Amino acid sequence: MRQINRRRMLAQMLALGVAPHALLARAQGLPNKPVTLVVPFAPGGNLDVVARAIAPALEQTLGRNVIVDNRPGAGGVIGATAVSRAEPDGSTLLVTTPNAIVVLPKMTRTSFKLASFSPVGLVSTTALVVVVKGNDTRFRDIAALLAHARANPGKVTVGHAGPGTTNHMAALQLEDAAKIRLNEVPYKGSAPALIDLMGGQIDLVVDQLTSSAPHIQSGALRALAVMSRERDPALSKVPTLREAGLANFEATTATGLLAPVGTPAAVVDAINGALRKVLAEGSVKSRLLSVGSVAQSSSPQELLASLQREDARAQTLAAAGRLKAPD
Repeated sequence: MRQINRRRMLAQMLALGVAPHALLARAQGLPNKPVTLVVPFAPGGNLDVVARAIAPALEQTLGRNVIVDNRPGAGGVIGATAVSRAEPDGSTLLVTTPNAIVVLPKMTRTSFKLASFSPVGLVSTTALVVVVKGNDTRFRDIAALLAHARANPGKVTVGHAGPGTTNHMAALQLEDAAKIRLNEVPYKGSAPALIDLMGGQIDLVVDQLTSSAPHIQSGALRALAVMSRERDPALSKVPTLREAGLANFEATTATGLLAPVGTPAAVVDAINGALRKVLAEGSVKSRLLSVGSVAQSSSPQELLASLQREDARAQTLAAAGRLKAPD
């Protein structure tokens, strides 16, 4: 009977000129209003680039307008807070890395925690890179940069997207692995950090390839190393930090979609299904690859398990005094 009714509804909606995906979205409980993808960082950063790469296809699949809304500030707290307080109906989603929702609450007082969100699904993974100004002659390679940092503890400035972000955590990981100490300069996202790097105000930036790639391609920036286990296909000539002598070093960025807690399971599943369909499309995969990211999908349960592991790791770091609240 359900199959007959669905076919009947499809026929009726098609007769009225309504697209089938709009009917299915309505049948699965999605509200008849635009879907907002909240990016908790400034335009031009990794999360912004990924959100804008999937938004057009997601809009077509859901049968709803999809809007990318940048809410930068406090390392992701402002955007994450807005989503945690939004109506739990699937119309407001957070585009985020794990750090914004599991690390920041260990560093500063927030009105949200991991339990404030319903995971929807993984979107992509992105390589992290160490970049310097294109014409900076001090650092011909990563070995030269590390040697300079060791000889000048606390004097080499590193920019990152904000306290508690993936970039920040990767910079801390680099300091520990290389036995160096850098002067950290937090920003409200990768884009303003890269602007200051190109302007010569700071020495290096730990960043996602998605936001750094255009500047690397133009020559304004130069990549010294990638932080992933293997070389990235988009930067095949750039060595890994493992190749630079930092054994077992690995750091990448995972991006996912989250909804406010209380969002009906049927709505979460509907959005997850649409997201999986989008990420399987060749054009979306190519678009993500072109900006340095790899499409990766998951179930809501798989994303939750991953976030819970990150939450436990952040708790261990916080207990050891490694996570400091921003000044």
